[in-house]
Amino acid sequence: MAQSSPIAVRRPAATRRESGIALIMALWLTVLLTAIATGFVFSMRSDALAARNAVSLAEAQAIADGAIERTAYELMRPRMSASWKPDGSIHRWSDGGASVAVVAVDESARIDVNSAPDPLIKGLLMQVGGMDDASASALVDAIADWRTPGDLRRPNGAKAPEYKAANLPYGPANAPFETIGEVSRVLGMTPAVFARIRDAITVYSRLPGVDTATAGRDVLLALPGATADVVDAFIAQRADALAQGLPVPPFALAQGYAGGAVPVWRIHAQATLPDGVTFARDAVLRPSPDPRLPPVTLAWDVAPPAASPAAQRLALQ
Repeated sequence: MAQSSPIAVRRPAATRRESGIALIMALWLTVLLTAIATGFVFSMRSDALAARNAVSLAEAQAIADGAIERTAYELMRPRMSASWKPDGSIHRWSDGGASVAVVAVDESARIDVNSAPDPLIKGLLMQVGGMDDASASALVDAIADWRTPGDLRRPNGAKAPEYKAANLPYGPANAPFETIGEVSRVLGMTPAVFARIRDAITVYSRLPGVDTATAGRDVLLALPGATADVVDAFIAQRADALAQGLPVPPFALAQGYAGGAVPVWRIHAQATLPDGVTFARDAVLRPSPDPRLPPVTLAWDVAPPAASPAAQRLALQ
């Protein structure tokens, strides 16, 4: 007896289409879930990385702030041959695996915009700020008018009516500058010029002259008659003298504009962790009249690691 062959059962076309749609939906669902899972993992990884960076930054900040305090302590100690001095020397050490470097300079290394004579400020505006003679002279007058009480205006200066005519919503303070940033508001001062001179000016030294033993290149260039070649030669001589522990030679062009060191220190501290996170702090401190008390903080700023002259000095040595 012959065996009968199995009969193939054919499913309706609608059922096959439904099965295909279900398969496609399952595939898309799988892709969607995979994408969600990947995004979740990436988000968790980013959050963890951000948290780790925040912890590292906080640690670097604490170490840099501690370096400022240690430097102030070292500068306030009785003077001996090995004592730290605010002369631009670099001090380095390790703190919990972090690399720390500090530079301290007395504030008379900068030009005080409240006390400096007109030729010194004009020299800075021309030699460093890049201004021409007439524009620099006018800005010197405007700077003087800002810090001088009363309404009497210099010939090329600016008092309240000139600021109003320039459609500015403020006028001169008619009082000494309280911060460096205030200089940027003087009529005639452009952002470009201010950016060039800001690291050469101060409001804290209260001296008419500058300390050539610590002054930077831009400040020395502001001295009447100074040229790049003369200033660079002096800086090289000064560096050699400091390296050999000898007195810094006098700078002839500073006659009439020279000033001694003042007990106000600008300190730049930079802390770098093993993972590369870096934090830099700039501070201006003045010793307290009472030696039992901490120094008076005049400025306390976050500094980009490579922005200030002190930071650039750290990078070069």
